[in-house]
Amino acid sequence: MTYSIGEVAKMLEVEPSTLRYYDKVGIFPNIKRINGRRVFTDDDFKWLRVLKCMKKINMPIKKICEYVKLVQKGDDTLTQRYQMILEQKEIIANEIKELEKCNKEFEFKEWYYKTAIEAGTEKVVEKVVSNHPTLDVDIVPENFRKEEY
Repeated sequence: MTYSIGEVAKMLEVEPSTLRYYDKVGIFPNIKRINGRRVFTDDDFKWLRVLKCMKKINMPIKKICEYVKLVQKGDDTLTQRYQMILEQKEIIANEIKELEKCNKEFEFKEWYYKTAIEAGTEKVVEKVVSNHPTLDVDIVPENFRKEEY
């Protein structure tokens, strides 16, 4: 089956102009053209899935192009491609850790506001917030009693 650039853009949640740019910089080296129009086939989806992940993790276009060139060179570049994937996985793991910290901070803020709303005042939870000059995440107290504050 074939797909237009508009259909693929919709699937990837990008503008068609973005795909045209990707083609221009070499990210789609094997794209077929029918009457001068770019046409994607079922075979292209293996690469499109990888590309979507690379873009979701904010991999720079330059690095994606480098990966594409290595793929085109074939088996002699397997180790280099493997190393690129490992590097990106490490970046993803670090981003996940940072997002987990942010999620914990927002869990605290969720608890903070819910508790304050139930009490009708922030005074019941103000003292729980860290006032130290630190960027450590605030933690929801396990045995918090509003009446203690």
